[in-house]
Amino acid sequence: MAKSPEDEHPHKAFGWAARDSSGLLSPFRFSRRENGDDDVSIKILYCGVCHSDLHMLKNDWGATDYPIVPGHEIVGVVTSVGKNVKKFKAGDEVGVGVIVGSCRNCENCKQDLESYCPKMEYTYNSPAIDGSKNYGGYSDKIVVDQHFVVRFPKNLALDAGAPLLCAGITVYSPMKYFGMTEPGKHLGVAGLGGLGHVAVKFGKAFGLKVTVISTSPRKKEEAIDRLGADAFVVSSDPDQLKAAMGTMDYILDTISAVHALDPLISLLNLNGKLVAVGLPNKPVELSLGFLVSGRRLIAGSNFGGLKETQEMLDFCGKHNITADIELIKMDDINSAIERLGKADVKYRFVIDIVNSFKSTVQ
Repeated sequence: MAKSPEDEHPHKAFGWAARDSSGLLSPFRFSRRENGDDDVSIKILYCGVCHSDLHMLKNDWGATDYPIVPGHEIVGVVTSVGKNVKKFKAGDEVGVGVIVGSCRNCENCKQDLESYCPKMEYTYNSPAIDGSKNYGGYSDKIVVDQHFVVRFPKNLALDAGAPLLCAGITVYSPMKYFGMTEPGKHLGVAGLGGLGHVAVKFGKAFGLKVTVISTSPRKKEEAIDRLGADAFVVSSDPDQLKAAMGTMDYILDTISAVHALDPLISLLNLNGKLVAVGLPNKPVELSLGFLVSGRRLIAGSNFGGLKETQEMLDFCGKHNITADIELIKMDDINSAIERLGKADVKYRFVIDIVNSFKSTVQ
């Protein structure tokens, strides 16, 4: 007979889980594994709420294994380490992102591209190496192999830094790989949400001219005055699109809703690149004319590997970049998920785990 989640491992844990496709979260008792020789045990302080959490909670991608404890933007403090762990010690402030395992032997892993490993192990809703199920960061503690733990710069706020572990690396990785770092070049950021607002900050730190592309005119003041963008294009305004046609070297498409790609591609100059990082839950349409006529490129990109994630955090520490967040308690998570579905957040929810669970008896 299979053990219950609470009895599966030796260490009791507490979090919030969804039990079905309603996506409603409620208190959930489960357990974490013993800290092994290569493991780092972490007391979770904060956890970001990612748009992919919403998709997984609702089973939008048809792959959710209930019960599910979401959360892969985890920041906490080390409580213990295994005997082989030299990089971390108790008391260190660390982060855990989207994955907690990979084969470590394939060509992708050997190139520090664990995020493209065919056998990568997601932080939640994924089988662990021992056959049990992984539960994420909407919880009080986690045990992770040291390779998949990153160090947090001391000058970054832990709560506002949490979204960097997914939103941050998801935009940083393609910017580095596709050369969106050359000062003076023109970057378009499509969508000003959890990913897009961080992309604007990265673009300015790299010395780029940054234009935000949005369907919402009301975001113009925010984009320019608060986030430092140089210009703003309303994508539903034909005149503004025409004026900006062929002016951008790159576009980072962060939009997670179904949308037309052709208007975005028309904004690229000769040899321009559009890289998609948003994940709509339905296919998007693309005609090839704008690609062929301007020798333009369209590509996609996943979040980066662990080496690049640490590089990104260090870059954020150097330039004092964090996400703009709304800090919530766990009791508010269901209303936050509902608001997230309506894009009613500036720009990332982060759960105050440590203060939400202070009174929990475990």
